[in-house]
Amino acid sequence: MTPGVLLVLDGWGSALPGPANMIAAAATPHLDRLAASCPRTLAAASGEAVGLAAGVVGNSEIGHMVIGAGRPLPYDSVLVAQAINTGRLREYGLLRSACEALAVSGRSLHLIGLCSDGQIHADLHHNAELLHVAASAGVRQVHLHAITDGRDVANGSAAKYLDQLAGICGAAGIGRIATVVGRNLAMEKGGDIRRLQAVVGAMADGAATLANDWRPWVTAIERDGDVPPLVLTGADGRIQAGDTVLFTNFRSDRIQGLADLLVQHRTKAHFLSLAQYDTEATIPALVNRADAGGGLADQLERHGVRSTRIAEPVKFDHVTYYLNGRNDRVRGVEQYRRIEAGSGPAMNVRAVAEAVVSEMDDPDTALIVANLANIDVIGHTGDAEATLLATQEVDSAVGRICDSAWAAGRWVLLVGDHGNGERMFTEDGAPYGGHTTNPVPLILVPAPGMAAPPRLRDDVTLADVAPTVLTLLGLPLTAVMTGKALI
Repeated sequence: MTPGVLLVLDGWGSALPGPANMIAAAATPHLDRLAASCPRTLAAASGEAVGLAAGVVGNSEIGHMVIGAGRPLPYDSVLVAQAINTGRLREYGLLRSACEALAVSGRSLHLIGLCSDGQIHADLHHNAELLHVAASAGVRQVHLHAITDGRDVANGSAAKYLDQLAGICGAAGIGRIATVVGRNLAMEKGGDIRRLQAVVGAMADGAATLANDWRPWVTAIERDGDVPPLVLTGADGRIQAGDTVLFTNFRSDRIQGLADLLVQHRTKAHFLSLAQYDTEATIPALVNRADAGGGLADQLERHGVRSTRIAEPVKFDHVTYYLNGRNDRVRGVEQYRRIEAGSGPAMNVRAVAEAVVSEMDDPDTALIVANLANIDVIGHTGDAEATLLATQEVDSAVGRICDSAWAAGRWVLLVGDHGNGERMFTEDGAPYGGHTTNPVPLILVPAPGMAAPPRLRDDVTLADVAPTVLTLLGLPLTAVMTGKALI
């Protein structure tokens, strides 16, 4: 067995050079050298190739899941859309019974979710179907708690999406926006409990800035995600005992902190989620997720092959939980190294690289999986110059890792999980910090003496990564993998 390194360059997309492409503009001598001398290709990382709807941008969650599963997985957004488009959601007993109970009790339904159509965490248009079900069941009051975005979609678009949400309510003949707050507070993932407490206070207790109109506040803020908690006057939209709360995000990771805190705060309310969540509290889901088992992690465990996972906190779950098929069980053949978070364009990528290099000395560790987060994390700020610097930091880390891997007799497989840093401006020149539908580079750096083709085939997706890794390790593919090895 020839040991190796699977290196995920988060947000590393491919596009033609141009004013918006900070990856192409950056000085990347190591990546350039590898691209010129090693087998490479481009891999599809968005849309139907990874289990998303056609034309939908990729994201880190589905990217790592598909990398680990060795097959495209119907993403939660697709499963929700299928339930809506076929009319099945209207017939789901859990939703219908909840709405019928509210109609009898006179209590309120609350819809909480990201107010955009980025389809990474949510799609505001799903509210139309939920409002239809509520109205048809006789629910008298529906309060919407809108979370402004500016990350999955262009910054500065919050007002447009709030207007769309109000229009959806108008068309349904029911519902009003009760609170507005930015995602950097409501979808906090950095451990700042005070932000989440402020959001809970607004939604459950009405304890926030009172506003007749959200517009002056939203249009004055520099970043959509930083909108402070606003309670809109005109009706009592507080979450109260006997009410039902439905979280409309279909992706769990950034909403589950708020969900858990609300459940703790308002114990006599009823809670549902549109898709399955990984909350500490038990929150019944309307739509369950696809099975992501039988992938890379399961096969490594089956054959007793040790792996080490390395990342900064912002991407640590991706190289563990998501890569393992949304399974949080730590297998006996796995070792986890969570690197302290850094800041600025460099983040702590140098420490990540050094951790990868130090693991190469362990002959029992056949596979090292690491995520270099800079391009994606800094790209999301919309700061083009910082993203260029972040790309150069990643390039230096890649050089350090690949040089050490060669000396240690290891192969390295480099791949992006979705596009980001290759498009930092919209067509009209506005800063853009979102993901893209562009393919991602994939480069195989062979170990010394390893036979490899001069170029990899063209029809590649992220589903081909796990089969390739298993083949490089001399292991068979699992029966559920549909991806094909590249060698």
